[in-house]
Amino acid sequence: MSNINLIIEERAANIGKFMVGRLLPFRQKRMVGPFIYIDHMGPVKLNERENFDVLPHPHIGLSTLTFLFEGSIMHRDTLDNHVEIKPGAVNWMTAGKGIVHSERTPDYLRDSDKLMHGLQIWVALPKVLEQMEPEFFHVDKHQIPTWKEGKLEFKLVAGEAFGKKSPVPVYSKLFMLEIKSTGKESVNIGEHLYGESGLYILQGAIESDGHVYGPKQLLVSKDSSLCEFTIQENSTIYIFGGEPFPEERFIDWNFVSSDKALIADAKQKWIAQTFDKIKGDEDEFIPYPSNTKK
Repeated sequence: MSNINLIIEERAANIGKFMVGRLLPFRQKRMVGPFIYIDHMGPVKLNERENFDVLPHPHIGLSTLTFLFEGSIMHRDTLDNHVEIKPGAVNWMTAGKGIVHSERTPDYLRDSDKLMHGLQIWVALPKVLEQMEPEFFHVDKHQIPTWKEGKLEFKLVAGEAFGKKSPVPVYSKLFMLEIKSTGKESVNIGEHLYGESGLYILQGAIESDGHVYGPKQLLVSKDSSLCEFTIQENSTIYIFGGEPFPEERFIDWNFVSSDKALIADAKQKWIAQTFDKIKGDEDEFIPYPSNTKK
C-alpha cells in the first residue's frame, strides 16, 4: 500500500471479561471512510468453564458487522432475532434510532473447549439515516462474492468493489475486502477502490516502498488509488474504507451520532432501562460505564 499515511498498532482493550485488540478509533484517525470502530477478537481458547458472554447492551446511529474466523456466537436482539454466527458469515445489524443485542457462546458449546477469533466492526450511518428503524440481516458464507486472481483469493465481505456487490445491505459507499495469498504476489488494486482505505494484516506480511509490515498493524493510506504492495506467501489481509462523511461523528460508549443530543438521550434512556428488552435475555445487562469518554 504505497503512500502510507499512518500505521496503527493493535492496542489491548477490555470489553468485559474479554480482551481485544483495538484498531479504531485512534487519536490521530477517528474513522476510515464510514468505518468508525474495529476490534480484533482473539485468537483465544476458552475452556469448559469460560464462555464469550457480552450481555445485552444498546446501540444507536451505526451498523455492526461481525465476521468470525473461528468459533461461534449466538446473537439475540430486540427485533426477536436469534441467530448463530459461524466463521465466514456476516452479521449486519443496523441500530438506527436504537436497538439492544447480546452476544454469547451458544448453549451446545458452553461446557466444552472452544476457540474465539474474529472482527467486530462498527460502520457509522449517513446523517439522514441515523434515526432510521433498526434492521438485522444475516448473510451466509456461501453468499459472499469470492474469486481468484493468480495466487490471490478475494472475498468481498461488504460493499462494492471490482464491479461486484456484496449482499450485505450497507447504507453508504464502502468496501471491505479479504485477500488471502497462496504465494508471493504483487498487488495493485487502487483503481477498484475509492474514498479512504485502510489495510489490516491478520497474518503474514506485506511489503511497500521497501518496508515490511506484519500482523496486528493497520496501515492507512493517503489515497486509495495508490493501493499497491507485495503480499507475502500465506498471508491474510483486510482492506476496508469508502467515502467519508462530511460531518463529524461522536462516540459515547456504544452510541454513535453526528448529534450529541441524540447520544445524551440514548444514555439517559439506557440508564433508566427504558430500551426494549431481548426476549429470552431480559435479566442481565451492561450498565452505562461511569468512566466513558466522548
